[in-house]
Amino acid sequence: MNRSVKDYVRSIHDFPHEGIIFRDVTTLFADARGFRMAVDQILHAYAGMRIDKVVGLEARGFILGGAVAHQLSTGFVPIRKKGKLPGTVISEAYTLEYGEAIMEIHDDALRPGEKVLIVDDLLATGGTAAASIKLCRRLGAEVLGCAFVIDLPDLGGRAVLEGMGMPVHALCAFEGD
Repeated sequence: MNRSVKDYVRSIHDFPHEGIIFRDVTTLFADARGFRMAVDQILHAYAGMRIDKVVGLEARGFILGGAVAHQLSTGFVPIRKKGKLPGTVISEAYTLEYGEAIMEIHDDALRPGEKVLIVDDLLATGGTAAASIKLCRRLGAEVLGCAFVIDLPDLGGRAVLEGMGMPVHALCAFEGD
């Protein structure tokens, strides 16, 4: 049987709150074949493009982004939640369902003109990815696209990113739930 990336994702009902279905990629990462499939499919989408750095979003984007950067033989840059990076950072606030959060990147992590790919596990409302695009652009980098394992299209994140002129690539989608 040929499995897809989606087949490796575990769905956990009522987590972290009742009525939510949490899409767990740790089961994908734990399976050598599934993890390789996900990395290869992301790489395939950007074949032939010059990518200077892969930017991974906290926290599961570090796992996937690190593997993609390794395969591309390029550097990896983390974008983290406020207060997690040492040194001088720039920050970008974004809205959550209830309140606001802040993402940060080292102020010397990217150079003007570098071509970067943003990688994360899941695209929901697009807030984290949009803040990350803004951070990369503020440092003068050219964001080539955003790659995700999972898109939750009902939450509208793809439209937010595409509205910023950003190409979006997702390996699978979970609609309607």
